[in-house]
Amino acid sequence: MRIDIVTCLPKLLYSPFNQSILHRAQKKGIVEVVVHDLRAYAINKHQQVDDYAYGVGAGMVLMPEPLDKCISGLKEEYDYDEIIYMTPDGETFNQKIANHFSLKNNLMIICGHYKGIDERIRAMHVTREISIGDYVLSGGELGAAVVADAVIRLLPGVLSDETSALTDSYQDGLLAPPVYTRPADYKGLKVPEVLLSGHEAKIEAWRLEKAMERTKQRRPDLYKKIFEDSSDDGK
Repeated sequence: MRIDIVTCLPKLLYSPFNQSILHRAQKKGIVEVVVHDLRAYAINKHQQVDDYAYGVGAGMVLMPEPLDKCISGLKEEYDYDEIIYMTPDGETFNQKIANHFSLKNNLMIICGHYKGIDERIRAMHVTREISIGDYVLSGGELGAAVVADAVIRLLPGVLSDETSALTDSYQDGLLAPPVYTRPADYKGLKVPEVLLSGHEAKIEAWRLEKAMERTKQRRPDLYKKIFEDSSDDGK
């Protein structure tokens, strides 16, 4: 997989992609992440890539010309499955979307900044608009890193145990159950006996029960949706 990220602040993305799982995935050749500095496509010697918005209101907007040059140039070299724009008014990112993106070959992520990007770029190039939550950040860089992380860890060979991603929260609609490690007794708090039993069927039943309990308690909206979907399937 190849992921191209377009940003006017590339340094914000250097650290996330040079650490831990994301760094190892690139070293293994499983994914290639390329960060493109929008200022390389600036309209003048002052490296200008933004301007005031037409109409009323404060805030700067990323101009269409630098973005169009960068995006169009990349599209001439690669066939993108999705061109994603990180924006607060996009659809909320979730595990289902991450799974969908993980099956693609080439993704481009455009990071907005200030008040966003010129609307014409959205009309000309963007195929998917994504938000990581109902709040506003200074720019799309951190959101792009979140999306890339969620997608890359799903690629075959990235995790040492490929079944690990399949047991994450949200993969089956449920939150993950509690997890424990050694020692079995820490300050009087003990690991549940069933997890020490070695009985795989009982352990899986316990995990499902606890996942259901945790989801019902912490995310009743998800819990309700599971049973609504199950009811619909039975019709």
